[in-house]
Amino acid sequence: MPTNRQILLDNRPEGEAVASNFKLVTTDTPALKDGEVLVRHHYLSLDPYMRGRMNESKSYAVPQPLGEVMIGGTVGEVVDSQHPKFKAGDQVVGMGGWQEYSVVDGNAPGMLRKVDTTHVPLSYYLGAVGMPGVTAWYGLTQIIEPKEGETVVVSAATGAVGSAYAALAKARGCRVVGIAGGPEKCKYAVDELGFDACIDYRQYPDVKTMAKALKDACPNGIDGYFENVGGYILDAVLLRTNAFARVAVCGMIAGYDGAPLPLQNPALILVNRLKVQGFIVSEHMELWPQALQELGTLVAQGKLKPRETIAQGIESAPEAFLGLLKGKNFGKQLVKLI
Repeated sequence: MPTNRQILLDNRPEGEAVASNFKLVTTDTPALKDGEVLVRHHYLSLDPYMRGRMNESKSYAVPQPLGEVMIGGTVGEVVDSQHPKFKAGDQVVGMGGWQEYSVVDGNAPGMLRKVDTTHVPLSYYLGAVGMPGVTAWYGLTQIIEPKEGETVVVSAATGAVGSAYAALAKARGCRVVGIAGGPEKCKYAVDELGFDACIDYRQYPDVKTMAKALKDACPNGIDGYFENVGGYILDAVLLRTNAFARVAVCGMIAGYDGAPLPLQNPALILVNRLKVQGFIVSEHMELWPQALQELGTLVAQGKLKPRETIAQGIESAPEAFLGLLKGKNFGKQLVKLI
């Protein structure tokens, strides 16, 4: 069995996460028992939710245990199998974590899934045709429920979730406006992802200026908003919402370092009769096949062209993750492990 390099959560962040919160170790891979599968990971997914898991405070998921491999989505290839459903050479997606190999119980529901790479590249199963894509699909179709001609907005617009959201919303005849950091990302959002407009939040650093930019980009107001960030951007969006607008709350990355994020004008929820709903995509597994089918079709048709930022080698994961939290990535952040 091969040796395996792993990254563990060594200690919890105090405020901002730093590279020394993590520890790289080398271990021996245990021999396979009956029903187990050995997977060589090709790519590791880095996602904002991981920052919340590093804290010990109450959240929607149990905290990442100290001294254990960091949680994370992976795609790769089966190299050995003691399970009849999997064979060497199968391409698979799972939650193998921040390590080069994983031993997976082939009988555990949802832990390992075979994927077809004929029309969809393997890495896309961690982004556009994976958890981030399904996240965009769920928030848009199940909470925002847009009608043709409505205006919908998304923060972190050029990330893995935002790019899928744009393709899904355009397919439903919506006007789609993004919020992203920097002119290059905003140009990409409009020119390649199909957004009707994209606002550079770095040019509008407070509620007043952001609300004015949103008014210009959304002259008919906002009917649906997909929230990834929180903070003053949420306050500005709420000022521009129409009556009966819907807000799908997926992430609050502006508050992942532990400080609470106050809402400036919660009376707007009443005034505009807003629906504000948080969701965790892993609680809706029954809808994943429907979502993945639509996302895979959009990729195959060239209507969803996600961009990827790829770091090389397991040792690069901590710095790549910290960069993701600061918006240094462009599109989906991955670590290539082979």
